[in-house]
Amino acid sequence: MPPTLLSVNNYYYPRGGAEVVFLRHNDLFAADGWAVVPFCMQHPSNRGSAWSEHFVEEIELGRRYAFGERVRKGLKSLYSVEARSKIDALIERVAPDVCHAHNIYHHLSPSILSVVKRRGVPLVMTLHDLKLACPAYSMLSRGEICERCRRGGLYHVALRRCVKGSFAMSVLVMAESYLHRLLRSYVDNVDRFIVPSRFYLQKLAEWGFHGAQFSYVPNFVDASGARPRPEPGRRFVYFGRLSAEKGVHTLVRAVAAAQVGIDMIGTGPEADRLKSLAESLGADARFLGFLTGEDLEHAIAAARAVVVPSEWYENAPLSVLEAFALGKPVVSSRLGGLPELVEDEETGWTFTAGATDELAALLRRIRDLPDGAVRCVGERARDRVVSEFSPQRYREAVGSIYASLGVRGH
Repeated sequence: MPPTLLSVNNYYYPRGGAEVVFLRHNDLFAADGWAVVPFCMQHPSNRGSAWSEHFVEEIELGRRYAFGERVRKGLKSLYSVEARSKIDALIERVAPDVCHAHNIYHHLSPSILSVVKRRGVPLVMTLHDLKLACPAYSMLSRGEICERCRRGGLYHVALRRCVKGSFAMSVLVMAESYLHRLLRSYVDNVDRFIVPSRFYLQKLAEWGFHGAQFSYVPNFVDASGARPRPEPGRRFVYFGRLSAEKGVHTLVRAVAAAQVGIDMIGTGPEADRLKSLAESLGADARFLGFLTGEDLEHAIAAARAVVVPSEWYENAPLSVLEAFALGKPVVSSRLGGLPELVEDEETGWTFTAGATDELAALLRRIRDLPDGAVRCVGERARDRVVSEFSPQRYREAVGSIYASLGVRGH
């Protein structure tokens, strides 16, 4: 009998980076002979699954429900009895060898963790964000890095309306964090936390989370499936969510000042404001909308370099690894986990987050570099992702963690 992995995440489709890692993790272990059983939330965009009857009712925070329904779903996001009952029944049915959780907050809720523990199933959880420490995930408040809750004063998240600027949603998230700290839902039930960046390991330790319970395992990409295009183009590329914390306003201003071209790929709440800003500054910015698959790959392949100008504590963004896999260097801010991936003059170039003039000067310099010099940086980036961020290395690292918990491999 193959070993069984119970793989848990809110969504069962590639909604964002965390979901992509979750789905790739499932595919990787399934290809290695594991039986993979997902446990997620129902959603119209989900992949098909033979196990979807066990999925929990959909909850979308911020959707306009009727008052009674809003209260009911709000209480479920704090502590879901439905998710506890359904995962208990699923464990009874499949008898998993290990459970690996990813993002579970607010939808499945941390209520499920004690069920897994009670059932005696080893439990691993990948931390894709800083939710364990910061109720609002990101240590970002009102557009600025914020660590006010570090000493336990989680009320700041409500006072500052850290969640989408909403007092009601911020209170709900604050209450959820207080509840699960009181219940010790994470520290008493999760056997091992996987953290994809050393920066997050350090930041969590600063907040009081540390020890043998935490292990560094970086994300991965399958570079064998990406055909590198090392020849540099003339334009820069940004791909990702068009939201303020991603530094996209700084990027458009820097592009205008440097008089270089940028292709902005993605959608998000700042799209219209960014277009207006680009027009007012005369920036050579093309907004290409959401691209995926070969269309996205071709757009990245045509770039001189990919720009990741984030102004919050990024963890280990897949966009950097995917650019590297295509032989493209990356220009990134020196913040969060980004400097672990982007090394100056080796795999790309870095600048101070939010520093428009510094970024503009850097973009001009890269524009004026000989194509051969840019190509060499992209080739080193490709070499690094192949050697350090491969599926094989990820599978071995995670498999070693499973084995340390007494889980037999295939």
